[in-house]
Amino acid sequence: MLASYAVFEYHKPVDFGVSPPAHHPFVVVGAGPVGLSVAIDLAQRGEPVVLLDDNDRIGEGSRAICFSKKTLEVFDRLGCGETLRDEGVSWSRGRVFQGEGELYAFDLLPEAGHKMPAFVNLQQFVVEKALVDRALAAPNLDLRWKNRVVAIDNAADRATLTIETPDGAYTLTADRVIACDGARSPVRAMLGLDFPGEIFEEQFLIADVKMHGTFPAERWFWFDPPFHPGGSALLHKQPGGIWRIDLQLPATADAEEEKRPENVRPRLERMLNHPYFDLEWVSIYRFRCLRLEKFTHGRVIFAGDAAHQVSPFGARGANSGVQDAENLAWKLVAIQRGEAGPGLLASYDLERGQAADENLGHSTRSTDFIAPQSSAERLLRDAALGLARKHAFAKRMVNSGRLSTPMAYVRSPLSMPDMEIWSGGPAPGAPIPDARVRRPGGQDAFLSECLGRGFTLLTRGVEIPGLPEAISTVMVGARGHFDRYGEVEERFALDSGSAYLIRPDGHVAARFQQPTAARITAAYRRALGF
Repeated sequence: MLASYAVFEYHKPVDFGVSPPAHHPFVVVGAGPVGLSVAIDLAQRGEPVVLLDDNDRIGEGSRAICFSKKTLEVFDRLGCGETLRDEGVSWSRGRVFQGEGELYAFDLLPEAGHKMPAFVNLQQFVVEKALVDRALAAPNLDLRWKNRVVAIDNAADRATLTIETPDGAYTLTADRVIACDGARSPVRAMLGLDFPGEIFEEQFLIADVKMHGTFPAERWFWFDPPFHPGGSALLHKQPGGIWRIDLQLPATADAEEEKRPENVRPRLERMLNHPYFDLEWVSIYRFRCLRLEKFTHGRVIFAGDAAHQVSPFGARGANSGVQDAENLAWKLVAIQRGEAGPGLLASYDLERGQAADENLGHSTRSTDFIAPQSSAERLLRDAALGLARKHAFAKRMVNSGRLSTPMAYVRSPLSMPDMEIWSGGPAPGAPIPDARVRRPGGQDAFLSECLGRGFTLLTRGVEIPGLPEAISTVMVGARGHFDRYGEVEERFALDSGSAYLIRPDGHVAARFQQPTAARITAAYRRALGF
């Protein structure tokens, strides 16, 4: 299935053998979801970019399957969000079981008025193929397959890369190199960077099976299920009759032996009570919670798994990486064009470092709860599960993997602190919610579709002259966008005359109940690192 459409032709690079080496503003290493996202974003902002990948195909197997609302909104700005949403399995509900009984259920997006669902389940290779199609359509994005970086010189004014190809080696230079080359990042190794953290002993079997199942499109998680006593299990629905299953294994289990189909099938038959299925993909993994101390090293910047790695429970890996890409791309363009202050690049380390720390914290706590490391931890876990059966307050203590949510950059120096008292709405640094609106021309739309690639001022019933040209305005009210269901007013606490300054990545830079051009301009400059 995969090989029929996801193998790409190698072409000899246009600057192969050029002397002196060709120079590029941006070189991205690694054509996974993160590298593709940052490369497309840079290209759509008008910057030429070279994207290198050491393979000639999209990675096999499902790997990441849960893509969050925020990530889908990023993909939408890149031009493929609707396609991926419609092709995937949308869900917001989850159920948690212990033994044969249900502990509780939850809904991650109970309200209406959002273009994207809470989550979409979709195989990673489908996401990558959609992003590759967008990359190949971009006129200023040069995607080079079978181009393997084998050396890098990280100098003060530029980075020099040596790249191995089927035609031999060549060299190029770049103002910035964005390393998105995965958890085993060769670029990270070439720079001699430590990747400290925690590696957990427990192993998990991960399998994709194809069958005609009757399970709903929900996330189901079991503690100590009757079909897998003493362990945990997870079930997710994917498109095309594929189901993702995770089963906890003992730390001492022989990984190669456990992957053998004759050992996998009996486990799954007991779980599914369904002998008629095909094994599509099987793997064994251990939890890893690792993080670079800094993501920016001279001319080289790390993103995604190359910068941080978390356990898969909670769907934090790919989602966090794509949000790294979104945070980084607009900042690099502003820096490249001389529009940024001295603090903008450092804010990537601070903001996405804060996100990585939050993800690592949630991931570690989830892992400790799902797979206790000691008898005392297991005793506490079992007590929490027992209480949750009878008392609502204890359900908050049950941790089957806190699911990915976008980061609120509450400590970011780019955010302008509130000068007025607000009774609601997203605070500076927080991601904005979506809402249904009607454009001035009469077309129904979502607010997320009305924001540009740059800074946007969201106002209610007021036009503010004298703003920097780089700030576009979306006005709600007379002569502006119609708030179809009152969702903008409710979700932003947007009263008449108030305004929000929104960053290119959809986070709040500042908000004003009494906006003026001078105050907005000051917040805009602060958000650019001045």
